[in-house]
Amino acid sequence: MIGTIEQIIQYLFKQDNTKKYEVKEVRKKRSLDANSYCWVMCDKIAQELSKDGILVTKEDVYKDAIKQVGVFIPFIVEEVAFDKFKDIWERQGLGYQVQETSRKNKCVRLNCYYGSSSYDTKEMARLIDAIVQEAKQHNIETMPKEKLESLLKTWNGTNKI
Repeated sequence: MIGTIEQIIQYLFKQDNTKKYEVKEVRKKRSLDANSYCWVMCDKIAQELSKDGILVTKEDVYKDAIKQVGVFIPFIVEEVAFDKFKDIWERQGLGYQVQETSRKNKCVRLNCYYGSSSYDTKEMARLIDAIVQEAKQHNIETMPKEKLESLLKTWNGTNKI
């Protein structure tokens, strides 16, 4: 159910009090325009990086950006479970990545990154900002600042960038 605090409270009072319920804030999802722009820029960066004969794909650029500024959760898993855990996590999508940070006492410490499909508007804006900065480092034309700011405003619903 989606509603105001009052609507949710009224709804919950009518429910079975032996059950458990989860309440979470509704967030505005990222726009498809943001996703499209992200992939266009990743492709342009990949083309530029591939000019020296070493193939770089837009997927490589995207995955690198996710690891630079993306959302992750730290985990510790036993070494015997590491490969299976990594396989299951990374099957969720391209941005879902496992980065090993250390090993000790037969355990592996990890950072598990989420793909941008799970990002809210602020997280997606941060990813786009990082990709735009990389594009600028390679002298790749990016969206004009005013248009990008306007797009970012619609992503996070505020007048602040």
